[in-house]
Amino acid sequence: MRRTWKPIVAVAVLAAAVAFWVYYDKQRLQHTPEYRLDTTLNSMPAWQVLKEQDPAFQERIRAQILAMQKEGDSEQHIIDVIQPQILRLQMSRLQNAPDANVVDYMRANMEQTAAIQKVSDDACFRFLYPGVKGGINPLRVLDKPMMERRMQADADMMRAAYGKNKHTVTPQERETAVADVRPIMKELAAKYGEDIQLLQTPDQAAGKEKVSCDMVQEMWAKVLTLPENHAAGVIRLAVSELE
Repeated sequence: MRRTWKPIVAVAVLAAAVAFWVYYDKQRLQHTPEYRLDTTLNSMPAWQVLKEQDPAFQERIRAQILAMQKEGDSEQHIIDVIQPQILRLQMSRLQNAPDANVVDYMRANMEQTAAIQKVSDDACFRFLYPGVKGGINPLRVLDKPMMERRMQADADMMRAAYGKNKHTVTPQERETAVADVRPIMKELAAKYGEDIQLLQTPDQAAGKEKVSCDMVQEMWAKVLTLPENHAAGVIRLAVSELE
């Protein structure tokens, strides 16, 4: 199972990258840093869900952002430090979210990725692989409606994971997911040849940012054509590596 799945594991981080950012409206600069931060974060649906489900985690993240800001850390550095922490929490929530929410979460991610690639292949690559050569702040390159759609999908997924229809992953689901992903990876390998390895080794993708972005999107597009419960199973298996 591990061997079959290995080429896709690295992609989970990228395709499900959390668009968690620190962005301040210059018109509010007369207020305190705490006020500006709270105003920004409170406008994000997922932040409200964090307050409900895990207030201790939410307060720790808030304190960390404020401390880093006071130290003079850049916006992007704060994003790069905070994003993985939010990502791990969301990936654990995906394991218990209903199929429809899991699929919608990934579909919103892919819509966002496609829109960022229209800006540039480099921006797309940085969004998917922030650990390779630095990430980006999606708020600075995407329009407000798309950001709102993405943030709402995050919040809906997280809330549903604690709801009455919460999901329980079974061994059979995992086995089915592996079987579902095999032909997808085979198709990608036939099309992209040796470049398929870039899904596993993005640090070797210099000069091939477009190919890397194309492969990630094509892979998840194929997954999202599966029946909803199968697509959700593949997504859960991929991101289970990140918990």
